[in-house]
Parts: sequence; C-alpha cells; structure tokens
Amino acid sequence: MNTTALADLAPGLADPVHDAQQVFRRLLDAMSRPGRLQSLDDAAVRVDPPAGLGAATAAVLLTVADPDLRVWFAPGAHAEALAAWLRFHTGARIADTATEADWLVLAANDARPDVWSEAAIGTDEAPHTAATLLVEVPSLSATPGLRLTGPGIEHHHSLDVGGVGTAFWQERQSREHHFPRGADLVLTCGPLIAALPRSTRIALED
Repeated sequence: MNTTALADLAPGLADPVHDAQQVFRRLLDAMSRPGRLQSLDDAAVRVDPPAGLGAATAAVLLTVADPDLRVWFAPGAHAEALAAWLRFHTGARIADTATEADWLVLAANDARPDVWSEAAIGTDEAPHTAATLLVEVPSLSATPGLRLTGPGIEHHHSLDVGGVGTAFWQERQSREHHFPRGADLVLTCGPLIAALPRSTRIALED
C-alpha cells in the first residue's frame, strides 16, 4: 500500500487499550444478556469510522480483530477500503469467502437467508470454532419484533431489528436444532449493539 493510500485510511480507536477494554466489556454484556441493547457511546464516539461502517461496527471490529482472525466483508462499494483499514489497524486476515471467515461483516440488506448456511457453525467437539455474523442495521429497539428466550433471559425479551427480512429470521429459527453448533449474531446501529448467541431461541412477534 502506498503512502497516499495510508494517509486516506480512517483512524482507529482514539485510546486503543482503554477503548478496546470498554467495547469488549459491552460486547460480553450483550452476549450474556441476549437482545438487551448496550451502548458503546463512551468508546464508539472516539472512533471516526470509515465510509461504509457505523461507529459501533467499527469499534467492535477494532476490538476483536487480530492477526489470527479471518474477517469477510460483504461485497460492496466500500469492501476493499474496509479490508485495507482493518488490516492496517489490526493485522486481521481478510477472507475471500464467507465460508472461510471467523467474522462476517454485512449490512442489513446483505442479510440474506443463505448467509446462515455460508457461516461456519463449528463442531460438537469444538463449537467455539463457529463464526459470528456482525450485521449493521438501520434501527434497533426493545419493542415487539423478535421474541427471545433462552439462557440469559429470565422469561422473554422483545427486540425489533430494522431492515432485516423475515426469511433471514426463519432460516435462523430452522437452524436452532444444531446447538451447541451454530453461528452467533451481533447487531449494531449507530453506537448500539445487541447480541443473539446461538443458544437464544427466537420467534416472530406480530
């Protein structure tokens, strides 16, 4: 990459150690409390995300990515620049296909049902090798949309996810019998994140 290209790259976290710790804690909270909205305001506002990524998506990627992580960006106008940005800041490996990736990064309109079959689901012996889908959506709210149950949820919880079609969720439902195998899902919107680990069961609400 030449000097001009490097100069064009968006910056990373303002305080890499402190901000990454903050983001990681919120991400753990999101995974342990499925469907509950977590705000990354403290750290994400310190990120000047590159074109094509929101603040929370950028902050999560800068936190989890390292030279051992394989990341796939859904094809699009910004995919090549995003790959260069992430590689520069974290050393992450960029996967050519979704099936090779540890983390799949996509926008709501890329959240097609077949993404679930492309994402690695791990094995019974090593379920931790499953992939994570990181999907940026136009809205997230604790209102009826998805009815969530399972570990980390006392009774049930509602989460409305904007911009993602019903077929995506129906495919996710059809794969719940694979547990403990299965891909995890992290949703972002602006500075907000919510997570649906593979152990969470979903139903579509009216």
